[in-house]
Amino acid sequence: MPEQKPSVGRIVHYVSRGSADGVYPPACRAAIVTEVDEHDPNRVGLCVLNPTGTFFHPLNGDDSCEHYEPPHQGVRGHRVGTWHWPERV
Repeated sequence: MPEQKPSVGRIVHYVSRGSADGVYPPACRAAIVTEVDEHDPNRVGLCVLNPTGTFFHPLNGDDSCEHYEPPHQGVRGHRVGTWHWPERV
């Protein structure tokens, strides 16, 4: 199967960082790709869809998101602040 490439409008998963106090642990959230870095297509801008609202991670600044596919499935294998393709179920 060919490797997938991110493009504007694609649905991906974003791994939230969770809250500093630990009340909200890291979690996979649905996200929409809003922009793709022309020099590094694994770096994208996202609109993250949280239960309490949306959050934007634009390419400019330090909020862009890097792609990371863990060797194991589940939130534990994912790095917070990164995006990955949704798992097949």
